[in-house]
Amino acid sequence: MDAQVQPMLTASALERARAIQPILDAAGPEMDRRHEATPEVVEALFDQDLMRLLLPKSLGGQEIHLVDFCKTTEAVAWADASIGWFVNQSNVCVATSAAAMPHDAAAAIFDGPRTGLAWGAKYGGSRAIRVEGGYRLTGTWSYGSGMRHTTWIGAHSLVQNPDGTPHIRYGKQDDRSFLFLKEKAKVVDDWAVLGLRGTGSDTYSVDDLFIPDAHAPARDALEERREKGPLYVIISNLLYATGFCGVTLGLARRMLETYTDLARGKHSRAAINPMARNNAVQLEIGTLEARLSAARAFVHEAAAAAYDAAAAGTLGLDLRMRLRLATTHAMREATEVSIACYRGAGTTAILNGAPFERRFRDAMSASQHLQGMTAHIEMVGRHIIGTENLVQWV
Repeated sequence: MDAQVQPMLTASALERARAIQPILDAAGPEMDRRHEATPEVVEALFDQDLMRLLLPKSLGGQEIHLVDFCKTTEAVAWADASIGWFVNQSNVCVATSAAAMPHDAAAAIFDGPRTGLAWGAKYGGSRAIRVEGGYRLTGTWSYGSGMRHTTWIGAHSLVQNPDGTPHIRYGKQDDRSFLFLKEKAKVVDDWAVLGLRGTGSDTYSVDDLFIPDAHAPARDALEERREKGPLYVIISNLLYATGFCGVTLGLARRMLETYTDLARGKHSRAAINPMARNNAVQLEIGTLEARLSAARAFVHEAAAAAYDAAAAGTLGLDLRMRLRLATTHAMREATEVSIACYRGAGTTAILNGAPFERRFRDAMSASQHLQGMTAHIEMVGRHIIGTENLVQWV
């Protein structure tokens, strides 16, 4: 297939994300009820070409700067966290797969602005058997965020030989992502959760499904990386971390803005002064602004440094660790800001018709993701100290 030509985009990714904020805002309660994006929202994402942000330019994608990507997921999540989550998840899935696949195979799948890809978490119960020309894949995967709106889905698995022994490649057991049409899988609607309901992160399974070699990229194996741009030097987990960090920052920003608006006009029955004249409220809002802005600045600084080093071919472990620390720290700070805003709003926050309740549930659910685990900060601490360390997720 001939190389695709990137469409002319007159607005930046951030500007296009802001353009659909009113649509996402209006649809938020309905998406929460339906456990999926509405058709109007899906069309808006495609119309604004927000699903090819990280796709290589050689495939018609935009291949935007990592900091711009973080800002874009933040802007989307400001309006609706579930859609911000979907935008991040799908863009990283698409980018890391396409960068490691043969060009023609990637071009056939990621063709046009309606591109999208979803996959779930890796589980030890899956099995991929190496056979002539490809693999036979069996397994069940959960957390397939956004898969109700994609034609293609994927799954991760370690690879075995036909006799059950590990299939070794590049000195370790082969670890691959397998792409296939969603219609080939059995999908179970089991997304009954506290928050991020609009992601529709269902469970799916396949049984002895043949996957050709061209559709089985090793997304984090540099030996198979076809694309050489800075985005594709940074491993998938750090791309995910940066985008999900943007989601939590966008959520916290919206919560803080809403809390501030409330403070301008509310007078608690238990307080002498209105909230706007309450010294404790004034101190809290100022402190929360400082915490959120500082965490955001740290992420942007670390992401820019990692991206620049990747472009120069000098991205080392120190900068990877710094990006890991910045993203994990920011996710945790954003969560604390969201909690403080919810508590500060008082009984107003519990009302379904108020702008706090759904976003608080989203913030709590986002905070549980592995990208925000304190274990990452501990790992970075060991790296800084120089003590024995298990390096992972970087």
